[in-house]
Amino acid sequence: MENVLLTIHLILALLLIGVVLLQRNEGGALLSGGGAMTARGAANALTKLTWIFAVAFFITSIALTVVASQKSKGGSVVDLLPGAPAPTAPATPTPAAPAGNLLPPAPADAPVTPTAPVTPTAPATSAPATTAPATTAPAPASN
Repeated sequence: MENVLLTIHLILALLLIGVVLLQRNEGGALLSGGGAMTARGAANALTKLTWIFAVAFFITSIALTVVASQKSKGGSVVDLLPGAPAPTAPATPTPAAPAGNLLPPAPADAPVTPTAPVTPTAPATSAPATTAPATTAPAPASN
C-alpha cells in the first residue's frame, strides 16, 4: 500500500512540475477568470490541471503520513542503524547510604564489614574580636 501511494505521489510531483513549467508567466494566473478555449482558455485549462494535481499531491502526502504513522512503533530511525546500542532498561535506584556513613555503598555481593560511623565535627568558630576603647594616657605636663 505504501509503495503504491509513494509511486502515485512521485508521478503527481513530476506532473505538477511539468504543468507549472508549461504555464505562461502572467501575474495571478491561478486567479484569472476565463472563457472559451483560446490562449486564455488554454491557460485556464493548465490552471485547473495545476489545481487538480496540487490537491491530489496534498492528499497523497497526508495518506503517506497516516500510513507511516500506523507502521511506526514509536522508535527512532537511529535505532535501526547497524551498530546502534540496544535500548537499555531504566536503571534501578541504589539504596541510600545511612546518614552517618560517608563511604559509597558496597556492591551487593561484597562482604559487609562494620565501620564506626563518622561524626561530623562542628566548624571552629572564632569569637569576635572585642576591642576595648582606646584609652589615652594623659600626656606629661611640660612646664
